[in-house]
Amino acid sequence: MTVGIVAQRDNDRAMSLASTLCDRLRATSAAVVVDETTAGALGDHDAWEAAVPDSAPVEEMSACDLVVSIGGDGTFLYAARGAGSTPILGVNLGEVGFLNAIAPEEAVETVVAEVEHIQKTGSARTRAKPRLQASGDEWELSPALNEVVVQGERRGHGGGATLDVYVDDSLYTSGHADGVLVATPTGSTAYNLSERGPLVHPDVAGLIITGMADEMGTPPLVVDVDSEIAIELTDADSGVVVSDGRVRKDVVPPERITISRAGEPVRLAGPPLDFFTALDKLA
Repeated sequence: MTVGIVAQRDNDRAMSLASTLCDRLRATSAAVVVDETTAGALGDHDAWEAAVPDSAPVEEMSACDLVVSIGGDGTFLYAARGAGSTPILGVNLGEVGFLNAIAPEEAVETVVAEVEHIQKTGSARTRAKPRLQASGDEWELSPALNEVVVQGERRGHGGGATLDVYVDDSLYTSGHADGVLVATPTGSTAYNLSERGPLVHPDVAGLIITGMADEMGTPPLVVDVDSEIAIELTDADSGVVVSDGRVRKDVVPPERITISRAGEPVRLAGPPLDFFTALDKLA
């Protein structure tokens, strides 16, 4: 089997852990592939003495049997973009870590145990979490695990756009705002929370719609996970659609953006996250 490793760049602890993990995985007869950024950093790291493992673009991590993300939630989202349906196990080096459930001191043994389980049974122990698919006229963004944002060219005074939000073809709200954020429960603790959206337990089957500097004062709304959300963006020179804060699509109003559950969820491997323990770290 093949294990992919994506480690947070410019983080010595992540590089040291990736180095140790590569050595241990070789002892299990598993092949190791690292993303190209991690490969470059490993070759220059003081803790690395063996040959750097094979590397591949992060977009090709879907060919692995297991992907290990070492870093914060940003590293996990980066790894998830390329993992597709391949199980992802997150090692948390950040302060909160809602996506990365494994502590660094437990990481090597946890990963090795999961690899041995896959070798023995042919599959990983996983939990599926929904992703969001945003699309427009002849375009489609890569799926988002946390959120999709639709907004005007810029935020603040003189920016924003007129945004009409529909849920399953029924108009929910209409008016001027900086933007509209649609989040999964997994992403409710991220950008959604900073925009005063609600916290939603990750086991809830729903999607969250949160206005960004919404002049109408429309409250956030939680809808069924299988709802189709359409956002019509007008009254602006330009707009942008952003998937998980990384992948952007510039649009020219008037534009209708459709957001719905993606066909392929993220598959989380390893022990489950204690959601309420993680919440304590937000205080």
